[in-house]
Amino acid sequence: METIRIRIGKRRRRRRGPALLFSLLLIIGFIIGGSIIWMTSKPNTTHVKPDYGSPFALFYQGQRLDQDAIMDGDELKLPLKALKQVLGENGPIRYESASGSIILTTSDHVLRMKTDELTATLNRKPYELRVTAEKRDKDVYLPVAPLTQLYGLQVEYKPDSGTVTLLQAGDAADRGKPTNPAKGAAIRTKASIRAPIVEQVEGTSLIRIWKMEPSNPKWYIAQGPDGAVGYVRATEINQAAAETVPMPDKPKPFVAPKLEGGLLNLTWEAVYDNPTVTSKIGPMPGVSVVSPTWFELQNGSGEIKSKASAKYVQWAHARGMQVWALFSNGFEPERTTKALATVETRFKMIQQLLAFAQLYDLQGINIDFENVNLSDKANLVQFMRELTPLLHEQGLVVSIDVSPKSTSPTWSMFLDRKSLGKIVDYMMLMAYDEHWATSPEAGSVASLSWTEESIARILEEDDVPANKLVLSMPLYTRLWTEKDDKVSSKAIGMQKAADIVKEHKLKPVLDEEAGQRYVEYVEDGAKQRIWLEDDYSIKARIALMHKYGLAGVATWQRAFQAESIWTTIDQTLKATNHKK
Repeated sequence: METIRIRIGKRRRRRRGPALLFSLLLIIGFIIGGSIIWMTSKPNTTHVKPDYGSPFALFYQGQRLDQDAIMDGDELKLPLKALKQVLGENGPIRYESASGSIILTTSDHVLRMKTDELTATLNRKPYELRVTAEKRDKDVYLPVAPLTQLYGLQVEYKPDSGTVTLLQAGDAADRGKPTNPAKGAAIRTKASIRAPIVEQVEGTSLIRIWKMEPSNPKWYIAQGPDGAVGYVRATEINQAAAETVPMPDKPKPFVAPKLEGGLLNLTWEAVYDNPTVTSKIGPMPGVSVVSPTWFELQNGSGEIKSKASAKYVQWAHARGMQVWALFSNGFEPERTTKALATVETRFKMIQQLLAFAQLYDLQGINIDFENVNLSDKANLVQFMRELTPLLHEQGLVVSIDVSPKSTSPTWSMFLDRKSLGKIVDYMMLMAYDEHWATSPEAGSVASLSWTEESIARILEEDDVPANKLVLSMPLYTRLWTEKDDKVSSKAIGMQKAADIVKEHKLKPVLDEEAGQRYVEYVEDGAKQRIWLEDDYSIKARIALMHKYGLAGVATWQRAFQAESIWTTIDQTLKATNHKK
């Protein structure tokens, strides 16, 4: 029997190795990826103690300030550098290292203190401090109490977080509460849920919301009840009532003595070596204030020379006029620098002005500092900050004379008109000497276009309120002489100019560009030129005063008058088209 052999081969196996490996790797990848997603989406629940590098870290509006507070017993002291960050670099607090003096000013108070001394003065009266100001580590630290009293500055110290928060009067901050009171809201070190928590806010506690995080609008920069500053998710809080820091009690604002007609009509009385003979002064209808040039800075120590006259004051009062005596620096820049340099010399000037005002029954003081070094710009502002509250306390009006804006450091740029405008009651714009005595070319003392530009620039560039700005007008002009390519001039009053016109039988023509009438003639081979100051020019300037809604007008100076000009000024001031 034949054997049949059947060959059975081995079954060929499928090669599954690479596919299986890929599947396993894919599964592992999903597991790892899911774990990463789960880990990164899970909020960090780690709590850390806030570490701001100091137990008295200073914050303002959610931002860490450069300096820290210090503690004296149980009283906080704040660094001057930080206060300047909050109140402004050119703000109301001044430190003078030479004497260790610190001066704090408001519209109605002047507080003077010295480092390491508990007794200060507030408006010249003793003021006791609980702790002293002190100098430490190249900075000066001030006690909180007077800052709160004068500026309404509130200070919150939270020992748990080591934060000191400054809240300025009038500041506002949004507030929020946890969306889920049971879960609360987490304030974190960074704008990320993976960042650790510096404060967990529970229940319905309020959170200050300072602002949105600029790089991530889903987060806020916030501050918790325990003072910690960090980041909170917008979804974790609901908006609550905003918080506004209350303003300190405002004193009654100083009200200047009432002026006849409402608009100021002042004229300066230039007083030189001899006293003014009032019997020779004719009627001045409408003039509400006279400002005699009585007081002048005598030296750098702050001593003031007086030419005041009780008889002149009696004469003015009998005619219903107030007296705002002028205080000049004598146009001496170095003398002025020394007198303005320290609180002692400034206060010496202030005390004398207060005494003079009381002695002579004055209603105001007019400050006329000219030819001042540019480096004294801030010192002049400080002088006015210290002077004004004390004069106001005595019921005195405070005004300051300023020149039109120009590039001259000593005649214009030294004036911080913006700051001065916030301090004084009136700012007198001396809109004259467009062409001055030694000008290389003849021209108007105050052309109309130049006058208007001078007004507009101060209103627009320096934000001086129109109801404080006074347009000062010239009652003088210049008689210009041109000969052999040389130009010279001399100042003459309105009446003298009118006499020249009459004497030479001149016919004035209108210089439309200057907004004035103009004459010229030849005498001794020289051309004589005058841009006239008269009813026409004065009316045009007062029209500008009405157009811009200014506080009134002033005139330099009374002796340059033509008698009829007072009626012209009075009637034009009473026009009904004054801008309100």
